[in-house]
Amino acid sequence: MKITIDTSSCSGHARCAAAAPRLFRLDDDGYALPVDQEIPGALEEAARDGERACPERAITVE
Repeated sequence: MKITIDTSSCSGHARCAAAAPRLFRLDDDGYALPVDQEIPGALEEAARDGERACPERAITVE
């Protein structure tokens, strides 16, 4: 599974990190950083929680 973040759409609400802090990291300004690793299946629900939490829909879980 892979998480893609459209960084140009991220507005820095940090809801992804609040929903799934083990998966989503933020820069110093609160914007989501790209996830450069394969996500294990055991964390799929957490990834989906972060995806749903994003008001801009800048996160895609595939």
